[in-house]
Amino acid sequence: MNRRRTPRSVSAEDLLTTLQSLTARARREVEFHQARVELAQALQRDMLPATLPELPGLRSAARYAPARDGLDIGGDWYDGFALADGALGFAIGDVQGHDVEAAAFMGQVRIAMRAIAGTISDPGEVMGRTNDLLLSVDSGLFATCTFLRLDPHTWELHSARAGHVASIWATVDGRSGVTEDPGGLPLGIQTGEKYPVTRRTLDADGAIVLLTDGVIEGPSLLIEEGLDRVRRLVAAHAGESADALADGVLGAAELTGHEDDAAVLVLRHAPARAR
Repeated sequence: MNRRRTPRSVSAEDLLTTLQSLTARARREVEFHQARVELAQALQRDMLPATLPELPGLRSAARYAPARDGLDIGGDWYDGFALADGALGFAIGDVQGHDVEAAAFMGQVRIAMRAIAGTISDPGEVMGRTNDLLLSVDSGLFATCTFLRLDPHTWELHSARAGHVASIWATVDGRSGVTEDPGGLPLGIQTGEKYPVTRRTLDADGAIVLLTDGVIEGPSLLIEEGLDRVRRLVAAHAGESADALADGVLGAAELTGHEDDAAVLVLRHAPARAR
């Protein structure tokens, strides 16, 4: 006759031991995740430029904000640099994903674009070669981006777009709009991609605002509504300084629900003053 064994009762000491083990494991996982967040924050901080180039008649400013929960770090970026021929290059982008890998990939995009723009003047070709270079390293990530090249002598602005959100423009005389320029696929998806170039002349006092989708899209706001909201904001304050505009536009990100990081790059232009 078989008798079933009575299961051994779990003592309070056993329960405490198990609880301590689970608590220690959870603490290690939290500390590991926090270390990754802090590393991504350090990469983000060190890779974004401390200053942006300016010219007589042109002032620039940029802002970055992590997601509200503080964990989505490393995806969005901006840049601005002087080129050997006196032109200025400006870029803004958004890397797929977040955390350390996205921050590192962001650094690769920024450095590659700077290096290529130093030898090639056409923004579309700069974008295309950056795309092919990123694909050659096979990171598995991709990034949207807008790249601008400003000629300080003619005040012509040449731009190319790789799957990135539209930009905003406004003039102090009351005109404003959203730039729906043609573009190509995001960087890092397909080799040999072509990026058309849009040309415009900055012949009025005003501002151009480049941004990432974290400023205009979220749980509380559709992207079309966000773009129009920022357009109206920039139109109402087009005469203010680049810093004031950048602060105001970044503040609009709070209306989205702010679950993504956000970046803003403002070019405040007044070519008549340069002349």
